[in-house]
Amino acid sequence: MSALRKKPQNRLRPAAISIRDVARRAGVSIATVSRTVNGIATVDPQLALQVWRAIEELGYLPNTQARALVSGRSRMLGLIVSEITNPFFPELVQEFENLAVAQGYEVLIGSTNYETARTESLIRRMLQRKVDGIAVMTFGIEEDLVQKLVDREFPLVFVDAGPNLPNIRILKVNYGEGIRQAVQHLAALGHRSIAFISGPLRLRSAVARRDAFVKSMSELGLTTPTQHIVEGDHTMEGGIAAMESLISLNELPTAVLCSNDMTAIGALHALYKTTHGVPRDISVVGFDDIHLAQFMLPPLTTVQMSCKDLAVAAVEALRAGIERDHPKIMQKEWPVSTRLVVRRSTAFPRGTLPALVEGAAGKRRGINAK
Repeated sequence: MSALRKKPQNRLRPAAISIRDVARRAGVSIATVSRTVNGIATVDPQLALQVWRAIEELGYLPNTQARALVSGRSRMLGLIVSEITNPFFPELVQEFENLAVAQGYEVLIGSTNYETARTESLIRRMLQRKVDGIAVMTFGIEEDLVQKLVDREFPLVFVDAGPNLPNIRILKVNYGEGIRQAVQHLAALGHRSIAFISGPLRLRSAVARRDAFVKSMSELGLTTPTQHIVEGDHTMEGGIAAMESLISLNELPTAVLCSNDMTAIGALHALYKTTHGVPRDISVVGFDDIHLAQFMLPPLTTVQMSCKDLAVAAVEALRAGIERDHPKIMQKEWPVSTRLVVRRSTAFPRGTLPALVEGAAGKRRGINAK
């Protein structure tokens, strides 16, 4: 029985393991262990590997609070998104976290649900937690709110616009690039009656997308009747309501471009409940290119705003504000491109000769016209 009670003498309890034990196991100095744990890039990769192997073998848990006190940095980044129910934002969170962790940062995440008061509360809470910087990826924060909250030396990253303060960096999304490609794609197929379902127009990004659509139509000499531009709310339910509004018109447009993919999915659902087929009777285009878009029936043609590109820009912009030796410390704006991804939800306009020929060929092949 006494043998069963005997504890191993050569193992340290996790709470008792110190940075000295790690240094001894790895065969390096305490300073090397400290620099490795804190993500200092000048550590020799082979030595860093020895340190991390020793940390894993010993089960060492670095004291992040102590590290923050010594270094003056928490190595935590804040990330604020608009909502978690839209698949675009979980994809963005995952990409952001993967990149941040690879650079030695932890991430605090908050969701605003498009509420200004909640945005303010989240930023305040993250400041209290001593994060090193915050990426506000809500596509709609107001500048007066930022002015109230921002310490002139605190690193913040915003999408589209922000105040002209020393440590503010902006992710400039080129909405016009992808939307122009979408309009030109539809026009090349022969569409002239193209409608647009916007996001909530209180958001700067929604206005930017709508204006890009109107400008792209104008460049081709096309006009859009007022009733063909419908305000949505970036949800499937909003897409259903907006599409039902278009369906109720005397003349249904031959194509509709949506301000995001959730709106487009709602539009597809609304059309499915009618006799109007996609793309047989009406072509539908989304915006974002969420993972789900390619699995819709039909697969959704959409403007891609890459979550990975946004995440890369956000993490690097924050690091430029935090790390004094960052190579792009002086850069204030970080461009994010968009591009059209063509799938099966767009085709020739109904009633045109190419559409009739394609429809006849489809029937011969046994393709469901719906």
